[in-house]
Amino acid sequence: MKLISTIFLALLLFSCGKEEGTQPIVQDIKELVFASGNLEWKNSYNLTAQTDGVLSNVDFEIGNTVATGKVLANIDNPTNLVNTQTAKEQLSINLENMTSNSPALQQVQQNIDFAESKYKQDQVQAERYARLYKTQSVSKSEYENYKLAAESSKSNLNALKKNYAQLQQQAKQNYITTKGQLKANQVSQQYNNLVVPQNGTVIAKLKSNGDYVKKGDVIATIADSKQIEAVLNVDETSIAKIKIGQTVFVKLNTDKDKIYNAKITEILAAFDEKSQSFICKAIFEEQLNIAFYGTQLEANILTSEKKNALLIPRDLMDFGNRVNVKGQKETVIIKTGIISSDYVEVLGGISKDDYLLPLKK
Repeated sequence: MKLISTIFLALLLFSCGKEEGTQPIVQDIKELVFASGNLEWKNSYNLTAQTDGVLSNVDFEIGNTVATGKVLANIDNPTNLVNTQTAKEQLSINLENMTSNSPALQQVQQNIDFAESKYKQDQVQAERYARLYKTQSVSKSEYENYKLAAESSKSNLNALKKNYAQLQQQAKQNYITTKGQLKANQVSQQYNNLVVPQNGTVIAKLKSNGDYVKKGDVIATIADSKQIEAVLNVDETSIAKIKIGQTVFVKLNTDKDKIYNAKITEILAAFDEKSQSFICKAIFEEQLNIAFYGTQLEANILTSEKKNALLIPRDLMDFGNRVNVKGQKETVIIKTGIISSDYVEVLGGISKDDYLLPLKK
């Protein structure tokens, strides 16, 4: 893969000759990092099954524009319907248990009524024997027996009232619990409908009518076709040169006669094992003629730009940065800047007045 390429603003015209040699030239230069990639639409998401069942009434195809709230398909899961109906019926029973018509509360209320009557009778007897005891008409033990009976009746009455309150509280708790279960089952029942959560365009269809799906299975992928970005694969040897805001020149495989300008907007921190590269994203600065999702592309990222750079042909320098200068007995080591497959930027070691000869074989 060609990683570094160089674009010149004008043709480099070197004076060449077998005897005279090649003289460096001063010219503007741009350094570009090559990257392959593809078009993606922003805000893409997977529409997944939230319950198990058989897919039916599938109402979408790739390329369809879908709006928020649209039901794209149904999942046949009768269990959710049964659970919802059961919870409704149970809620009705619990609601009745909270009223005075509840059989349990009616039973306790009858006991309370009886206990109140008995307490009143016992209290009357206790008061009567208290008066008789003061006149010494009855013994102390007789008085205390009736007094104890009245206290026992009162204690039993209070216990029954407390039991009544506890039954009411328990009925209310059961109602709250069942109401929550009903809401949960209603939510689960809604999972039988595959609903679009956000406007977009269908870019992938993974399931069809009659397919059995499990919770978590991807049914379709939806993205926003109005927000397009270039996803670029940059080699690890070049990623350090990439910065946010750099200009990118993009050529689409579906529109090779046009070069689009874009800007780097995101550099993912992690190395992508699948593509064996680092991922960068760029947003286009102009309208695309063709914008199919997944379109393959080639890009050149502008990493540096220099004016009036001193340039020599790449084939006149060996791997030790040595060049053969006319009039010099030994090769000269030069300091380089941008190096491409064709040209070398010279930062030091020779001047524009020197003549370079081909390297000796």
